[in-house]
Amino acid sequence: MDQLLQTIPHIDRIAHRGVFAGAGAKLTETFRARSGKDNKVLPSLEDAVRAAGLRDGMTISFHHHFRGGDHVVNQVVDTLAAMGFRDLTLAASSLADVHAPLIRHIKNGVITHIETSGLRGQLAEEISRGLLECPVVFRSHGGRAAAIGSGEVHIDVAFLGAPSCDPYGNANGYSRDDDTSIACGSMGYARTDAKYADKVIILTNNLVRYPNAPWAIPEYDVDYIVVTDDIGDPAGIMSGATRYTKNPKELLIAQTAAGVIDAAGYLYDGFSMQMGSGGASLAVARFLRQMMQEKGIRCRFALGGITGQITAMHEEGMIDRILDVQSFDLDAALSLKKNRFHHQIDAAYYASFLFAAAVDQLDFVILSALEIDTDFNVNVLTGSDGVIRGAIGGHPDTAAGASLSVVVAPLTRGRIPTVIDRVNTIVTPGAVVDVVVTDQGIAVNPRRPEVAEKLKKAGMRVDTIRQLKDRAEALTGRPDPIRYKDRVVGVVMYRDNSVIDVIRQIDGE
Repeated sequence: MDQLLQTIPHIDRIAHRGVFAGAGAKLTETFRARSGKDNKVLPSLEDAVRAAGLRDGMTISFHHHFRGGDHVVNQVVDTLAAMGFRDLTLAASSLADVHAPLIRHIKNGVITHIETSGLRGQLAEEISRGLLECPVVFRSHGGRAAAIGSGEVHIDVAFLGAPSCDPYGNANGYSRDDDTSIACGSMGYARTDAKYADKVIILTNNLVRYPNAPWAIPEYDVDYIVVTDDIGDPAGIMSGATRYTKNPKELLIAQTAAGVIDAAGYLYDGFSMQMGSGGASLAVARFLRQMMQEKGIRCRFALGGITGQITAMHEEGMIDRILDVQSFDLDAALSLKKNRFHHQIDAAYYASFLFAAAVDQLDFVILSALEIDTDFNVNVLTGSDGVIRGAIGGHPDTAAGASLSVVVAPLTRGRIPTVIDRVNTIVTPGAVVDVVVTDQGIAVNPRRPEVAEKLKKAGMRVDTIRQLKDRAEALTGRPDPIRYKDRVVGVVMYRDNSVIDVIRQIDGE
């Protein structure tokens, strides 16, 4: 055979593996017999860490689909600290209030670098005051997916919590067998980590029979499995930015935003949409639903972080498809399980700038804001005191991709103006923001004069962004400038992973 092969033209381009050397031993045991011993389940997290070959200075990653109920990050980092690891980079898709215990691991040198979409709570407060020597890198969801896919961010070991997993690694965000166990729904951000990390460890409290189909993460992307009693608190999944509002001011803003979408011509049969986080932006859906019923139209697809009100509209036949990168509540998580046109997508499919992603097919997106400035730049990351207290999320991804990006916010919060001369931190540049809707007026970016004209023809009052700023300051006065130190504690990346701004250490108590 070797001599024959040498006579075949281009054989060196064809037979990379040489000549057949035998089929090897054939497995004859029953599946039940071999699956109990030949699988990826290890006795403990420590065993999995050792098997993955984690070393000092490497990068570990986590997803945030459990949101404020996450128990995986703290559990894993506590274990790594006890095992003696140091100088690790923590590349989480986002971090929340529940991750305050990481403070001590930063102080003791276990975690020395952080990459994330957002920070909240005591951890964010401490980092804003200079806790971490190396600045935190903040990326959008699409920017993070692109950075991981391109190798700009290299993950050595991914630790991914899963509400169900079989012994070979097929993992999902809900239980196959019942609706009472913990569920996080879509594992869109985890899927990116699982695909590109050198080693992947699944932590689950629910080991089910093979095959755990359908799956969010396939077995070929998983190396080891650890069964643990506690991966998270179901009540923490629906919290914070995904609250349902009854606030009259927010409902007014939501109703106005729905009117803007209609008047601008983006509410038609077969439109596509995304609702952002925050009370007012989520509330827009209820007003759109009423308009859709009156017009007799349907939504072709709803994208992004998905809530129960979106899945209810899907079940009513008002939304054809749901593309879910993150389930914001338990109703959405269970809808993913029972509705075949409710699809979970990964973060790259959702928003990567490296190719035409789903965000580029949006007719409109409704987005919240902490601050907007007179150039329409938006801040969703730092508060009026300069402290980090939010997340980039998909804000710049969707604003850039959607045909109409609508930012909703109250004109003032307490005695603090929302529309100001210059935002503290630019997250989404004004070039991709089309309309700002407040409880006391609407402003349209001068780049979109045709939108302003349509709103005026519909009888809507359109102010300039400077008029909104002046109106806000007339109510609150001009706030004192924030005092910063020279030290940079955060670097903010735009969705193409270029640096768009920095966050400086706050000065004072």
